[in-house]
Amino acid sequence: GNSQIARVMRQNGADKLGDSRLKNIAKFSQEGIAGPYQLVRIPMLSELPMAIKYVDEFLVSMPQVVYEIDKIAREVQRNVEVIYMVDVGDLREGVWFEHAVEEIYEVYKNLTFVNLKGIGTNVGCYGGVLPTKENINTLLSIKKELERLLGYELAVSGGSTVTLKMLEEGKLPKGVTQFRIGEGIFLGTDATGDRDIPYLSQDTVILEAEIVEVDQKPSVPVGKIGKDAFGRTPHFENKGMRKRIILAIGEQDVKPDGLKPIEEGLEILHASSDHLIVDTTSSEKTFRVGDVVKFRMSYGCALRAFTSPHVEKVIVNG
Repeated sequence: GNSQIARVMRQNGADKLGDSRLKNIAKFSQEGIAGPYQLVRIPMLSELPMAIKYVDEFLVSMPQVVYEIDKIAREVQRNVEVIYMVDVGDLREGVWFEHAVEEIYEVYKNLTFVNLKGIGTNVGCYGGVLPTKENINTLLSIKKELERLLGYELAVSGGSTVTLKMLEEGKLPKGVTQFRIGEGIFLGTDATGDRDIPYLSQDTVILEAEIVEVDQKPSVPVGKIGKDAFGRTPHFENKGMRKRIILAIGEQDVKPDGLKPIEEGLEILHASSDHLIVDTTSSEKTFRVGDVVKFRMSYGCALRAFTSPHVEKVIVNG
């Protein structure tokens, strides 16, 4: 929900701004950041009265929700559009592809105000399913049949950062008209495809954490081992005495296994809610309390950091 980043994205070629949180969209709109806005999480019924004020394009997957959007939009006379999500195998949101045409066409026939703009799909976020010619063509065949029934051309929201590789390799079937890109722009990475995107920078977002303790301790705890504060049973390898630092950041701020130290020779050992423990034995650097350690972050890690009010965000101009 960072307004500076949203404004820059809109000014530099994004056709519209998408966010999964309605409060962020409302904030952007109130601050004068140009839309249109897409709500990229299927909406809750309870938030629709507010959503109609700010959202221009909804991703939807349930007839009941679409009818409620249609009802409220008609009452306030605000033109909004919907992208009906189709599940092609990842098992997150969307009508199951085998009966998508029937359900979407039935919904369309009952709309009185809202425009059915197109269909979309999501892959990679729940089931880890990768985009392929086969599942994209499944979506496009549904588009073709619906267009025959509706009599007009539909947009196709064909995926997210993970789908970019198909576009790069010239393997994306013709007909996809929209990507919902976040991770690729922010981090230059593709978590589902497990790669750095070669033509993008991976140094766009850097986390800095301050050292609050420097010490040398055994590599194995002393005492009977139970579970940690998060219900995990930690495992330790006896490496003798090790140099360690503790950083003032933890699970409530980041996803520790998504941190990648920029300094060579550092190994992340474990994290609690508010502390990150790092082994520095293999590093040639001498660390002191008050020093700052820098990390690159995975998508999941950056997600927590951006939404944590305890992590200060500083925008550095190129």
